[in-house]
Amino acid sequence: MDNIKLTDINPEQGLTSGQVQQQIESGNKNTAEKSLTKSVKEILATNIFTLFNLINIILGALVFYTGSYKNLLFLGIAIINTIIGIIQEIRSKRQVDKMVLLAEGRNVVIRDGKENELLPEDIVLGDIVELSRGDQVPVDGKVVLSKSMQVDESQITGEAKTITKQPEDEITSGSYLVGGSGRMLVTKVGNDTFVNHLSDEARQGKDAPSILLNTINRIIKALSIVIVPLGVILFVVKLYQGLGIDRSILGTVAAMIGMIPEGLVLLTSMTLAVSAMTLARKRTLVRDLPAIETLARVDTICLDKTGTITSGELKFEQIIPLDEKTTMEQLQKMAATITYGTGDNNETAMAIKNQFADPKVPVTSVEAFSSERKWSGVEVAGEGAYILGAPQFIEKNISQEIQSQINNYAQDGKRVLAIAKAEKLTTDKPLDNPQVLGLLLISDVIRPNANNTFAYFSSQDVDIKVISGDDPITVSSIAKNAGIKKSDKFIDMSQVTEADNFGKLVTENTVFGRVTPDQKKQLINGLQENKHTVAMTGDGVNDILALRQADCGIAMASGSESTKSIADFVLIDSNFDAMIGVLKEGRRVINNIQRVAAMYLIKTMYSVALAILFMFFQNGYPFEPIQLTPITTLMVGIPSFVLALQPNFQKITNQFMRQVLIISAPAATCIVGYIVIIQGIGALLGLNYRFTSTLSVLITGSICWLALVLVSRPFNRMKIALDFGVLAAFLLILVFFNNIFSLVSLFNPWVWWISIPLILTAYPIYIFSQGVISKILDARSRRRARKQA
Repeated sequence: MDNIKLTDINPEQGLTSGQVQQQIESGNKNTAEKSLTKSVKEILATNIFTLFNLINIILGALVFYTGSYKNLLFLGIAIINTIIGIIQEIRSKRQVDKMVLLAEGRNVVIRDGKENELLPEDIVLGDIVELSRGDQVPVDGKVVLSKSMQVDESQITGEAKTITKQPEDEITSGSYLVGGSGRMLVTKVGNDTFVNHLSDEARQGKDAPSILLNTINRIIKALSIVIVPLGVILFVVKLYQGLGIDRSILGTVAAMIGMIPEGLVLLTSMTLAVSAMTLARKRTLVRDLPAIETLARVDTICLDKTGTITSGELKFEQIIPLDEKTTMEQLQKMAATITYGTGDNNETAMAIKNQFADPKVPVTSVEAFSSERKWSGVEVAGEGAYILGAPQFIEKNISQEIQSQINNYAQDGKRVLAIAKAEKLTTDKPLDNPQVLGLLLISDVIRPNANNTFAYFSSQDVDIKVISGDDPITVSSIAKNAGIKKSDKFIDMSQVTEADNFGKLVTENTVFGRVTPDQKKQLINGLQENKHTVAMTGDGVNDILALRQADCGIAMASGSESTKSIADFVLIDSNFDAMIGVLKEGRRVINNIQRVAAMYLIKTMYSVALAILFMFFQNGYPFEPIQLTPITTLMVGIPSFVLALQPNFQKITNQFMRQVLIISAPAATCIVGYIVIIQGIGALLGLNYRFTSTLSVLITGSICWLALVLVSRPFNRMKIALDFGVLAAFLLILVFFNNIFSLVSLFNPWVWWISIPLILTAYPIYIFSQGVISKILDARSRRRARKQA
């Protein structure tokens, strides 16, 4: 450090304003975390520089060579699609970035002897940072003040063991406080910190799995392998058959652009981006886009009582002496001494501080509250140790009389804490001869809309499991009042051992009390082993292990920084009711993409099949590039963008490929079959290429429109208007702009003499084909199920 020595910095005063400015000018300033969203440059690059865009450019160059410039129209459609994708992603980025600022945590930094709330990127070398329970350590440093500071470094070491930090101990970025408080001196910033050597995956856990994106990516990967060689072979064959270079190029280009489902890729990424933007407007930050889909598949939500069922506001009720020797005043003084002495600032501590003033009793030793230990305490000279916490964790053998009192208060929904004395504080072994002297009662406030929220999840067959560190009887009573089903089935997890079957426990119970952080993780793992997709909500450091284990993690913005850093969603207003909107948004994405994907794959499937078939036919490929434009734009492109953003909150079936194939495979089969028939009619009647192409466009457009109608179900006014609107536009183009699209006039009666019988038979044949394919797919599913069994 230039002219500033670490050893000279006073932990009570921190750096001066001048020293801070000097550090900034010297480049000794921390760096911001990597943005959750892509930069504008990255958005432009990922949308423009794609494999399919490259193929389109090459195909465009080949069409340009032929001099048939109107057949370059497909490039205009590709450009418009790319522009739409870019605009939507940038809009989404801006909205999500606003939410990031709201959710972003600040650190308390001591400067000029005053507390300042700063973003992590504003911390400089030599700063004194105040740390409290739940805070994530933003940079590397050294402890200069410790009030029973307990740190979890599992995100760094992989071990969940809590480490007590003393002055002069090193403290590493990425770790977080599970108990106590203190101050640290910043010794490293920016790229020098340990956390910057970790990947995002290491710090934030596994990415949310995406069945939807994985399936689409497999389709794209397969097509990427097929398109180019198939196109080359078709071109060479047609050239060898003497079709001429121009006709061979146009037929090959038409086949290849038909195979490319580029709109599907764009539509999927755009829909997820729009969903993130929509949720941001609803005050929900999405940290991982595929998590929107994951949450829609969730069938079990695990939640802590505080901040989800209840508002998180705690109210002191009363203190109850348990023996005649201890007065109410003594118990009040003990509770206040523990709370102020430990420096705890959790909800329970704040409720006590709001009731009692600091008695100013000097303490000789401090043990801050720990989620694992479930008590806090102080030692007072000549008095021994004062302890406050869960009765069962302080004294293992509570008398039947006291236990009965605790149960009665718990059944009324009260949180019951014990005030006890012991000879001294011990954390590595049970307390030595603790004596419970009184009970302290605290009440929770149930959220106003809790009943409606849980009723909605119940109606959607989403199970609720309440996992809490509080007394199971208390939690059960509160859960019952909030309308959670089967809340009378509860268990005290302090009586559970590692040898117990957690999969069985989560099946048989709804409420879990006295749960340790590691047990929360095991309970979620038990659900996952039972083939459940699990979401976990939480706001404290005791929820971190469970949030990591869950398929989808949801944190409250009011919660700890360490919790928010690993969550997939952050509820900005800390309002669990917002989960309904998130679930609906995820279902809308999956259901709509599943529907419109079928429309894109119709074109891909019939194009691949026709390319292979026409290698063996002397005829030219049945379409020119421009002739596909009305079909791809009106029967696929425009409707898919409209339908993808429609409300669709049906339950997820987890049968993506089946639902896609049940629409696309019959349609593609019919199109290929009818085009082969048209080629035969053309050969029989001596029809020219333009005439057979017109018939092919008519029958292909008709079958694609039938698929669109099936995809549009259930109907509403907008969908009906869309379906008939695109049909009208399709017919208008064919009637009035037939020359532009290289089609014969539809006023030619022979067009209708041939096409009408074909079109009229299309629907029954489509439905018949759908039934056959459905039976084939069902048979395959049954065989697969038998193999797995």
